[in-house]
Amino acid sequence: MPDRVPSDHASVASVRASLARSGGTRRPCLRLPDGLDVTAGDLVRLVLDGRERHACVDEDARGLLLRGAYDNRRLARNPGEGENRLVEWCREHDRGPDEAVELDEVVAGSLYGLRVPGDRVVYEVVEGPKESLASIAERLDGDGD
Repeated sequence: MPDRVPSDHASVASVRASLARSGGTRRPCLRLPDGLDVTAGDLVRLVLDGRERHACVDEDARGLLLRGAYDNRRLARNPGEGENRLVEWCREHDRGPDEAVELDEVVAGSLYGLRVPGDRVVYEVVEGPKESLASIAERLDGDGD
């Protein structure tokens, strides 16, 4: 069963982030602040209004950013195939480029939440497997004894 953790809980690190324009387009993207446990190419989960989405960390000359959030990991890797839920979130919350948002680091390097400053949200934290993928593969292959 998932744990429920509010955005103002001591285990959640909240940082100020900002929205920007994605390249020469008018679409918003999320400029990530320094100090997060992510690098370009990472896939992360991003909670928008209680719904978990997937995003690929990208990089430009100014730093790391998320150009969109999608319904699954495959769409996050191939953004032209799916609906960009970050654009929808910005429209629904009347947020645009150069506006501040709160980015909650729920599980470092894996799960983040986006919210309007001053709002309080509750995240559902689902724990991943306890062992590494390599050890699982070794056990399935019969090499992990």
